[in-house]
Amino acid sequence: MNDNTRILVTPRSLTAEPHPDVERLRENGFDIVYSRAGQTPTEDELLELVPGCVGWLAGVEPVTPRVVEAAANLRVISRNGVGIDNLPVDMLAKRGVKIMIAEGANALGVAELTIGLMFSALRAIPLADAGIKAGSWPRVRGMEIRDRTVGIIGCGAIGREVARMVVALGARVIAHDPLRPNLDLPSTQFAYREIDEIIADAEILSLHCPLPKDGSALLDRQRLSTVRNGLVLVNTARARLVDEDALIEALDLGRIGCYATDVFEPEPPVDLRLAAHPRVIATSHIGGFTAESVDRATRIAARNLLSALQN
Repeated sequence: MNDNTRILVTPRSLTAEPHPDVERLRENGFDIVYSRAGQTPTEDELLELVPGCVGWLAGVEPVTPRVVEAAANLRVISRNGVGIDNLPVDMLAKRGVKIMIAEGANALGVAELTIGLMFSALRAIPLADAGIKAGSWPRVRGMEIRDRTVGIIGCGAIGREVARMVVALGARVIAHDPLRPNLDLPSTQFAYREIDEIIADAEILSLHCPLPKDGSALLDRQRLSTVRNGLVLVNTARARLVDEDALIEALDLGRIGCYATDVFEPEPPVDLRLAAHPRVIATSHIGGFTAESVDRATRIAARNLLSALQN
C-alpha cells in the first residue's frame, strides 16, 4: 500500500457500514484503511493504523499526543461532525496538520433529538414505557411546552434550529450566543440574555455550545444552585459542560427535575451513577446518527479530504 495515498477512517458509523462517498475516494487514487467495524478505536489500535496515513476521516475517538507523534505523514484530519474536543488542536497545528469539519451537517438531526428529549422529559415517556413493559401502569402528570420559557445556550447551526422549533411550538426562548446571530424570530418569543439570567429563569435549558476556553464546566455547582426548581436540562453538546458530581446532587434534591442527555464522558459511561439515575433520560450519542445526517456529514468530510490532499 502506498504511504502517500493512505486514508484512515475511524467513525463507528462508517466502519460498521462503509459509505459510498468514502469508498469513492479510491477512484481518486487513495487507499482506505478502516479501524475495527462499529467500534471506537483505542489508542493502541490508532498507533498501529495511523503511521503512513496522509489523511484521516475521524470520529469522536480520543486522539492523544502519542497518536499524533506516530502520524508522521498526516496532512489533514477531516471530522464527520463539528466537534474537535477530542483532538490535540495546538499540537496538530504545530505539526502542520489541517483540521476540517462538516459544518452544519448534523444540525437538523441533533436539533430534532433535542426536541424529542424535551418531550420525553416533559411527558415522562421513558418511565411510562419501562413501567408498562414491567407489568405496571405508571401515570405521571406531565407538562406542556407551550408558553414555557426555554433557555438555549449557543445559537450556532444546531441551537438556532432548536430555537426555531421551540418557538414554532409556542414556547418563549431566551438565548445566549456571543455573536448574537439574527434568527428572524419574533421579539415576543425570542430574546438574547446573559448566561446567568438564562440559567435562573429557564424552565427548560438546552446546551448547544463549546466548552469554556479553560475547559471548566459551564454549569458548575454554583450555577446549578440558582436554577428554577424542577428544571429540565437537555445536553446534546458535550458532557463536560456540566459538573457531574454537582449535577447528581441537584438530581437527588429534585432541583433538576430531569437531565436528558445524549453525551457522556467517557462513552460509553463506565460509572453509571449518572446514566442510571431515575431522573436521567439517556441516549447513546445518536444526535447526528440519522441516515440524512450521516450522508451529509460523510459527503462533506470526504470532499474536505480531497480538497486538502489534492492541493
